[in-house]
Amino acid sequence: MNIGGQTEVGAIRRVALYPAEHAFQSDEAIARQWRELNYSERPEYARAVEEYAGFVALLKSFGIEIEFLPIAASPGLDSIYVRDASVVCDRGVILCNMGKPQRRSEPKMAEAAYLDFGVPVLGSITADGRLEGGDVAWVDERTLAVARGYRTNDEGIRQLRQLLGECMDEMIVVPLPHWRGPQDVFHLMSIFSPIDTDLAVVYSPLLPVPFRETLLSRGIRLVE
Repeated sequence: MNIGGQTEVGAIRRVALYPAEHAFQSDEAIARQWRELNYSERPEYARAVEEYAGFVALLKSFGIEIEFLPIAASPGLDSIYVRDASVVCDRGVILCNMGKPQRRSEPKMAEAAYLDFGVPVLGSITADGRLEGGDVAWVDERTLAVARGYRTNDEGIRQLRQLLGECMDEMIVVPLPHWRGPQDVFHLMSIFSPIDTDLAVVYSPLLPVPFRETLLSRGIRLVE
């Protein structure tokens, strides 16, 4: 089975989501969590639910098949970011082991959902390995960039390399800067967002020079 997940810019055919009403639950739940999770402002429950419904409607207007993850017993606000809990490749998904303690339960929730959706689970990042999907991005269909930062460590990267096996030809490890420290929400995709095979949105002040040079050498144009 080819899941077709080794691209950040290909046509989306099928996507897994966790709606705002399930992740945020209520204004009371938001009030308990948003500061601890280092949100810059307190989200408004009703507004978030309304905006998310518009997002879902937009995806459906393009004929995209949407799979909703089941409601978790005690979800956190960050569970709305489904991408962070797994890494997708052509053969299936690899479950992450979250660097943020409040999110440790999310990969297990995603595992049951993927199996129900008929998507193979190739393995998990375990033990001392830490990996979050926001630190992982396909540069092309055979080249994966992985950030080494506070949410993803060397052991997590080693396990990911082993689990991906022949799915990739090259892994580019991108050391992230300290910036605002371990509690900040900072992933590779905070500074690097591919939007076409030869085009990416970047934030150069925090983009490591070797990675920036690698992207340019591959003919990728960078938009600030």
